[in-house]
Amino acid sequence: MKALISVSDKTGIVEFAKELNNLGIEIISTGGTYKKLKEEGIDAIEISDLTGFPECLNGRVKTLHPKVHAGILAIRSNQNHMKQLSDLGIDTIDFVIVNLYPFKATIMKENVTREECIENIDIGGPTMLRSAAKNYQDVAVITDPDDYSKVLDELKTNKQVSLDTKFYLMQKVFEHTANYDSMIFNYIKEQRKDNSYPEKLTLTFEKVQEMRYGENPHQTGALYRETGKCIGSLVTAKQLNGKELSFNNVNDTNGALELLKEFEEPTIVACKHGNPCGVGSSNNIEDAWKKAYQADKMSIFGGIVVSNRELSAQIAKEMAEMFLEVIVAPSYTDDALEILKSKKNVRILLLPEISVKQSENSYDIKKINGGIIVQSVDSKIYDSFEVVTNKKPSEKELEDLLFAWKVVKYVKSNGIAVAKNKQTIGIGPGQVNRIWASKQCFEHAKELIGKDATKGAVLASDAFFPFDDNVEAAYKSGITAIIQPGGALKDQLSIDKCNEYGISMIFTHMRHFRH
Repeated sequence: MKALISVSDKTGIVEFAKELNNLGIEIISTGGTYKKLKEEGIDAIEISDLTGFPECLNGRVKTLHPKVHAGILAIRSNQNHMKQLSDLGIDTIDFVIVNLYPFKATIMKENVTREECIENIDIGGPTMLRSAAKNYQDVAVITDPDDYSKVLDELKTNKQVSLDTKFYLMQKVFEHTANYDSMIFNYIKEQRKDNSYPEKLTLTFEKVQEMRYGENPHQTGALYRETGKCIGSLVTAKQLNGKELSFNNVNDTNGALELLKEFEEPTIVACKHGNPCGVGSSNNIEDAWKKAYQADKMSIFGGIVVSNRELSAQIAKEMAEMFLEVIVAPSYTDDALEILKSKKNVRILLLPEISVKQSENSYDIKKINGGIIVQSVDSKIYDSFEVVTNKKPSEKELEDLLFAWKVVKYVKSNGIAVAKNKQTIGIGPGQVNRIWASKQCFEHAKELIGKDATKGAVLASDAFFPFDDNVEAAYKSGITAIIQPGGALKDQLSIDKCNEYGISMIFTHMRHFRH
């Protein structure tokens, strides 16, 4: 039996090749792999000795030869195939151990040139893999070093690799090559600055971990990361403490992080079930934490807290007095980490580049039954805004309006956010009409903070007011300024009502539905 070995990832290959040699399997190899095996004292035949043709074009052509592919593709049970091999003097190849040029590692390097990336597009490797996979019943094809032990165990026990295992290895080949080709396509698309939606969309992700369960215990789940740098993403965070992240932890924490990235000043976001429940900004992170916590002391229980500044021992001590699921920060003081780690189940994540936003060229994807819907990410806040009322907002009101506008962008529609002094006072998410979202917001604010909580506060709505009832409710609750997209047929009713009550109102001319 013969095995052809040509690997870029040489993890475990020396040990595997030695075991194959010990089992009497002859090894054929190429380039750097051949050199590595020979240095380790492993008997191997160089590919050019098999083909009778030298490697050429700086290694671009070495395995693209009939003596390689006929040896792989011949169906052993087909007498005609085997006679042709005999007539041509070609031996069968029974194992193909190949993984591909490091295209992913290359494109992720700093200051890499297009020429270097293109040179790392493998040609011979995928061809051999596809040939071996097509002939899986006769050839064991291995792309993943984790499968070396499985193949060796079967060879030592049964002197052959089972058909079921070969079928499994075939599946892994096409998983491997599909991922590889998709990376190449997406790299070229990015290089061309092509923002169009392709006719055939193939996306590639890599599994980070399997989860204990999905959204509910009867569902299964797994976390995948996008192929690429993913700077500032939850999938690159380092876990310092606590249980594994659950499906809901990941989903909720991602929502909190995306809101946090809208703020440059010290900010804390508390999130529950994908909605912000408390947000605070200040000139220091300690005050920001107090604002976020005091905004909703009830809902933060069992929630997610993310910070865009280092967490101090003072904050950690207060966090440790309550039940939190996940805490994320760019850094922690040593004392803060020691305090938080006393809560063995809280998931503490370190994300140094927490403020880095995702690329505007990224896709936002939602799965539907039988397909997906794809859109660009909602990367804007507004292009410009317009004061549409007689009364203009004060400087302080404008500051709070823009704060609330950032928050409401991440509240499930229909969404309302009320804020004062760069602190959320009330949040009304996910109602089927906007007036209910407003009333819920005011009621919760008065219940959780105090009956006068909303007096002097500002209100943000993720979409326009269809009627003036929202203004009426806002006035009764003491709201002094409103920010909303505008664009309703009856906008003038809301404008007139604001003018009647001395409320200032801004139109952003940009909505932020979040379904």
